[in-house]
Amino acid sequence: MTARVLIVDDIPTNVKLLEARLMAEYFEVVTAASGPQAIEICRTQDIDIVLLDVMMPDMDGFECCRILKGSARTSHIPVVMITALDQPSDKVRGLESGADDFLTKPVDDMQLLARVKSLIRLKVLTDELRARAKTSHQLALEHAARSVEETDSEQGRILVIEGEAVRAERLRSYLQGKHNVDVLTTPSDAVFQISGGDYEVVLVSMDLDGFDPLRVCSQIRTADQTRSLPIILIADEKDRPQIVRGLDLGVNDFIMRPLERYELSARVKTQIRRYRYTVELRESLSSTMQMAVIDELTGLYNRRYFERHLSISLTKAKEQDREMAVMLLDIDYFKSVNDTYGHDVGDVVLKEFALRLQRNIRGVDLACRFGGEEFVVLMPDTDTRQALHVAERVRLAMAQYGFKVGIEKPLDITVSVGLAFNEFETDTPESLIKRADLALYAAKRAGRNRVVSEAA
Repeated sequence: MTARVLIVDDIPTNVKLLEARLMAEYFEVVTAASGPQAIEICRTQDIDIVLLDVMMPDMDGFECCRILKGSARTSHIPVVMITALDQPSDKVRGLESGADDFLTKPVDDMQLLARVKSLIRLKVLTDELRARAKTSHQLALEHAARSVEETDSEQGRILVIEGEAVRAERLRSYLQGKHNVDVLTTPSDAVFQISGGDYEVVLVSMDLDGFDPLRVCSQIRTADQTRSLPIILIADEKDRPQIVRGLDLGVNDFIMRPLERYELSARVKTQIRRYRYTVELRESLSSTMQMAVIDELTGLYNRRYFERHLSISLTKAKEQDREMAVMLLDIDYFKSVNDTYGHDVGDVVLKEFALRLQRNIRGVDLACRFGGEEFVVLMPDTDTRQALHVAERVRLAMAQYGFKVGIEKPLDITVSVGLAFNEFETDTPESLIKRADLALYAAKRAGRNRVVSEAA
């Protein structure tokens, strides 16, 4: 994962130290020596995350953060405040000024990289939703200008997964009143409980006797209805290696024991606000979508929408020097399905294919019906390895289980897949689709039911 990180600090030594740590992980680094300079950079450049020192002359970090989060142009950029202040009240003040996270000097490398990577993942998803809204002109101007900070965060629906009853009740007492809190002391029931609870954030204790807390988090992440649900780990110092693994699994945040109730409250509030903002974007995009860009049969975007969005996304990828993949899929022997069973059965196959496709790509990927039995997926920030992994998962999802179409025996359906990548400065939407199409035909010539990459 690569990204452009803005470091804001008036002390050059501090800047160089953070810059070295981040560049070692292949992040691109931009620097600023003051709050006003940072604000100007965020307004005029593509910044993915801001690491903001608190104690600076003229404008401190709290004020700088309030300005960034108060502007529609910059409110979506994650801000991590970094300071030598170590009082809980300072940390809470930072979070309440709009900061997405707060780190105390000297900065621990694990916490720095873990929080940066977690927040960048969230921004990638938010950016993609914003781009889709812009592509189809579906959000009213006043709604598109809303910031995360304007989203309400009160009366959240919270689930606490904690095996020790006394600690569970203490957590409930910290959050009850401002939020609705349920406690689960049997982690084996977590997915069942969450699927029926309409929760907005889950707190998972790392100390679950007899249960792997990361397994619980993984199950939450893989279930359709909870895939984007925020997860906060509650950990001890001994859990540090597992925290890193948890963040790689998609955990959103963590807090260390002994718990400070105001920090816990602030972190929960931040996650609820982000979650509601993302849900609002999704619902608004869905509810206002014009039929002109939706395929009526499958419910996916149509070719017209895809070609328009591909053009915008390719331009952005070139400007920011980011990778992008296009996956073109064709259902094998689909004509024989229509000829043998009729178009009604063929339509059922297309609907089920679209459903399985959506379930097996990532949240940032855009699936569209390209025409007939052809589908296409736009995959932002995706290299060859990632694209092949997703494509193979989609292929298996089609081939492993028959399609129930209302006849006695489920139909065996397979798919051929071609992959192309944003590799050349001269790439155009047409050239990308052409290369994906050539890879697709190579897959068909090789026997179908396989994935072929143009880079292979």
